[in-house]
This record gives sequence, structure tokens and C-alpha cells, in this order.
Amino acid sequence: MATAFKSHQISRRRRHSEHPLQRLLDYGHKYRKKIWLAAGSSILNKLFDLAPPALVGIAVDVVVKQQDSIIAQLGIKDIFGQFLILSLLTVITWILESIFEYRYKLIWRNLAQNIQHNLRLDAYNHLQELELAYFEERSTGGLMSILSDDVNQLERFLDVGANDIIQVVTTIVVVGGGFFILAPSIAWMAILPIPFILWGSVFFQKLLAPRYAEVREKVGLLNARLSNNLSGITTIKSFTAEDYESARLEKESDAYRQSNTKAIALSAAFIPLIRMLILAAFTVLLLFGGMEAVAGRISVGAYSSLVFLVQLLLWPLTRLGDTFDLYQRAMASTNRVMDLLDTPIAIHTGNITLPVETVRGEVEFKNVTFAYHERLPVVKNLSLQIPAGHTIAIVGSTGSGKSTLVKLLLRLYELPVGSITLDGIDLQNLNLRDLRRCIGLVSQDVFLFHGTVAENIAYGSFEATEHEIMMAAKVAEAHEFIMHLPQGYETIVGERGQKLSGGQRQRIAIARAVLKNPPILILDEATSAVDNETEAAIQRSLERITVNRTTIAIAHRLSTIRNANCIYVMEHGKLVEFGTHEQLLEQDGIYTSLWRVQSGLR
Repeated sequence: MATAFKSHQISRRRRHSEHPLQRLLDYGHKYRKKIWLAAGSSILNKLFDLAPPALVGIAVDVVVKQQDSIIAQLGIKDIFGQFLILSLLTVITWILESIFEYRYKLIWRNLAQNIQHNLRLDAYNHLQELELAYFEERSTGGLMSILSDDVNQLERFLDVGANDIIQVVTTIVVVGGGFFILAPSIAWMAILPIPFILWGSVFFQKLLAPRYAEVREKVGLLNARLSNNLSGITTIKSFTAEDYESARLEKESDAYRQSNTKAIALSAAFIPLIRMLILAAFTVLLLFGGMEAVAGRISVGAYSSLVFLVQLLLWPLTRLGDTFDLYQRAMASTNRVMDLLDTPIAIHTGNITLPVETVRGEVEFKNVTFAYHERLPVVKNLSLQIPAGHTIAIVGSTGSGKSTLVKLLLRLYELPVGSITLDGIDLQNLNLRDLRRCIGLVSQDVFLFHGTVAENIAYGSFEATEHEIMMAAKVAEAHEFIMHLPQGYETIVGERGQKLSGGQRQRIAIARAVLKNPPILILDEATSAVDNETEAAIQRSLERITVNRTTIAIAHRLSTIRNANCIYVMEHGKLVEFGTHEQLLEQDGIYTSLWRVQSGLR
């Protein structure tokens, strides 16, 4: 496993060292056909866009040479006939230009939307597969910035920038070739600035790349601050910290503004410099090309076409500044999105399926040792067997490792030492979704999604009927308060359930677990944040739903777990006492001390 992980790290570093455009193209290989169609439409549109100057030159040639014009040499001597052909060609050219403009805009924009949509979904789905440690080391706002703003930057580039680059290249090739055909003696005057313009573009690109990488980093920090503050708005208000948070936000926003200012200062200088090169080429061509036409070395029609073509050749290059601006922003965003997609998944599913209806619920921890990243072990050589259908309780001081056991049982973290089995099967060999389907978790930090009460009860049991939802709520003693809400089961609970009290949220969480009907139930401080009356109601519902079900109750309030089949006491990551409530009181140890404090005895 270590060798595989090392190999993955090397592969990831190699991918990170690749150019971001290559990483994007590798990702978008399934869109290759549409990319070619879009690029072909862009090229054809530009070809027909370049035709009118040539037609103007031919028209001038007809006026000047009449029966000796280019068209006359094809056998059409009549002047009206020549202009009729020119008119017909003009109409066809404009129609085809319009058709291919519609085509390239349609394909590029739809392509941008499709890639944006799929990239966001792929990034989000990959994010869901990552272990909890990944999220603990990163801010929600920073991840939101990648999934939203960075993906949108790619969409903006594909929407506009890709077409601009293709059309500029097409213009250089076609017009440059046209110059050498029409007037090889002065063609170099028009072509001469192009290497300098392209060199300048590459030079500016290299200078801009780190600046836009800094911009993406700063916007991630800014989004993290905004997300954090909006989530903690109650705390901000209760501590009258509005001015303090405004100052912190101003600092993050100013850092973002300053990094953007640095990038803008450089990108804004690009177009004026390019204009000077274009001016020099246009002026030289106007002067020397005119002298060549007067001397008769090139035709008047060819000179007219050249004057128009040099503008078509060089002026689009001024848009390279905006295009490269889009490009660099997109490439900085590409690296961030691709880095997320390349993040290795630490917890892999096993290949043993375990249908929920076959689970007995026997759980065993064997010599388990676990430490969070770069920290001391919180669980040390722990062994614990939970018989199927039994209710056990785990108590202990804060930080003793109780909740960590729950996270390990759900495989939210990978276990480095020891093993955990369910019905005799190592959790690492079990299908991860099957494992989590057979476990119902009710924690003290209940998370409700923005939606209705019914939707939150049915979360995870999405096919549940209205009757089943209501029966689960009755078992959890939540039905009565739900019916007193403004719209009953259709009442919107607000973000994180903020419209409900702590006890109401807890009872909805219990109803959710009841509806799931798992063979294993975990109660992690399920009554720690409620009043005595609510606790009594929750206890009544828990007594009903724990019958014939393996139940692990983690509690500070010892009164809630006194009837457990066995109570385990943890201290510093180890099991130091175990037994029934009465047996532990007889031992006169840590549990007895905790009981005396909570019951008011000394």
C-alpha cells in the first residue's frame, strides 16, 4: 500500500508539473469531436470574414482595368456581369460568415457549459470521496471557490478566449500567405511585427502566470472568510464583533484587490505596446506599398486589398491582451481544479457486499490505535467487543477518544493500527456504502438541510412515503411539535435547521434514524444540548428504537445510559473501567466520581 501511495504521489507531482492547458485537454478528451467542430467553425468564419477586402481589391481592379481585370481574364468581359458576380460572391460570403459565426458561438458556448457542468460535478463527487481529514485542513469557502469561481473562469475562457486564439492564428496564416502572393516585395513589412507581438505575448504570459495564481489564492481566502462569517453570524452579533469582522474582511478583500491590481497593471500595458508595433507596420506599408502601386510593380486593386488586409492582420492582435488575460486566469483556475481532482482518495471501498437485512450487528475493535494528523494518539491499543443486539455506553472526559471510535466505525478515517470487524468481517473489506447504510448516527451536532421537515426526516431514505415519515416522527416523539409548526411537515427549517430549537432538531435527527431502521445505532451525545423535559421525551423514544438493535451510546449525562447492558469508561484513549451501572458504582472508581458529581453527591 505504501508503494502504491508513493507511486500515486509521484504521478500527481508529474501531472502538476504539466502545463495547465495540457491538463485541461487531457480532462476534456471526450469532447474532442466537439472541439474540432467548434475550431473548424471558427476557422471557416474567419476565412469568410477575410474575404471582403479581397473582393474590394477585385472591385477596384474592375474599375481600373475593366476588360483586363482579374474577372475578365476568366472570360467575363461585360462590366455589369463582373460586378454582378462580385455582388453574388459578396452575398454568399456574408451569409456563410454569419452561418459559421452562429455555429462557432453555439458550439463553443455549449461546450463551455458542458465542460463547466461536468467538471464541477466531477470535482464535487471526488470531494465527497475524500476523507474527513482533508476537510479539516481546508476551509469550506476555499473549496467553494474552486467548485464555483474557478470552474466559472474556465467557462469564460472557453466561451470567448478559445475562439479568439484560433481566429488570430487563422488570420496570421491566411493574410500572411495572401501578402506573399499579392506583393512579395513588401510582404515582409506587414509580417515583421508579428514575431515581436507573439514574443511579447509569451513574455507577458510568463509574467502574468504567477500574478494570476496569487489572485486565485486570494479569492479563495476571501471566500473562506465570507463563508465562515455567514455561518457564524449569530456569534458575531452576540459578541458585537461586527466592526472586528468587517476589518478582517476588508483586509482579505484588499489583499485580493491588490493582487488583481498587480495583474491588471501588467495586462493593461500589453495592448498599447502592441498598437505601437501595428502603427509602425501599417505606416510603412501605406507608404512603401503606395509607392510600389504608383510604380506599377503591384496593381491598384492589390494595394487596396493590402491596406485592408494589414488592418485585418494586425488589429486583431490587440485583442490578445484581453485573450491572454482570460487565458491566464483560466489556467490558474485549471491548476486549482485539477489539483483537487488529482487529490488521492485515502479510504477505498472493499469488495464484500453486505445487505442491510443480513447484518446481525456484532462489532469488535481489536488492538486499535489511532492518531489524527501530526498529533499524539487519541486511541491506544483498544479492544472492545459489542454483542449483536446489545446496548453499550461509552463515557469519559472530553478528549478521551469516545467520538473517534464512532468515526473509525463509520470509516470516516482510515485505521492504521489494529482492526474493526462487523459480524466478523474486517471493515476495510466491506463495501463502504453497505457499511454506512447499516449504521444510523444521531450526534449532538445535528445537521439539517435547508428544506422541509419531511425532507430532512426522509434524508437517506428518499423513497419513504408520507405515512412512513409520520410514523418515524411519532416514534421519535416529534410528531406533536411538527404539527404545531406553520406548515406542519412542509415547514422550511432554514439553513442548518436554524428555525428550530436544539431539542426539535435532535428529535428530527432521531426520526431520520428511525426511518432508516439500521441494525446498528450510534447515539453521540444525543441529549447533551437539550432541557430535562426534552431529554425525557428523547429517552422514551430511544428506549423504543434500541430494542433488538446494536446500540452504541456516547454520553456525558450518565442518567441517560444507566440501563445499558455494559458501560465502558475511557481515559486518555484507553478503556479503564467497564460493567453495568451498579457494578461500576461498586468499583468506586472514575465512573463513581462522575456519577457523584452529576447526581449532586459528594
